[in-house]
Amino acid sequence: MADNREFFYRRLHSLLGVIPVGLFLVQHLVVNHFATRGEEAFNNASHFMENLPFRYLLEAFIIFLPLLFHAIYGLYIAFTAKNNAGRYGFFRNWMFFLQRVSGVITLVFIAWHVWETRIQAMLGANVDYQMMADIFSNPFMIGFYIVGVISTVFHFANGLWSFCVSWGITISPRSQRIMTFVTMGIFVALSIVGLRAIFAFV
Repeated sequence: MADNREFFYRRLHSLLGVIPVGLFLVQHLVVNHFATRGEEAFNNASHFMENLPFRYLLEAFIIFLPLLFHAIYGLYIAFTAKNNAGRYGFFRNWMFFLQRVSGVITLVFIAWHVWETRIQAMLGANVDYQMMADIFSNPFMIGFYIVGVISTVFHFANGLWSFCVSWGITISPRSQRIMTFVTMGIFVALSIVGLRAIFAFV
């Protein structure tokens, strides 16, 4: 019974990391990337997202609750996981290790980012281009966000590889190798989008 529960929780954790949390990450990076087109373009994109119908319900049930479960259960996995060198090769074993490390870094980064933006918005602040420019006026925050964005994107991309394996999408060694290159491409592409957005505010 306990094994069945563990299997279910791990599958749910994997699924939520891609849908909806991963999809929200991609959407969030795309919206932030509008900053490369200037202040007005970013503010328009940001305000469009803020004015979506049933926004608070969507945020609660599509973003925050799935993210909360993924984060809490992810911490459990990170601190109870055993080295998988016997199952995978050297490269994949490092990816296994980095997935756990990036998960912890990502959790800290997201918690801070939510505090700086969403919580401040609830307290009356405007989440706009000027808010982000003020945040990035501090060189430390630029470095913090660079590490946070790269860690978050890596965690998503590498987690997508694990998702495809655990859900039986990539079964053969060849399909898993192909997926490695696909997810590495996703990591590079989304990292560029995220970093360009950061420096657009500087």
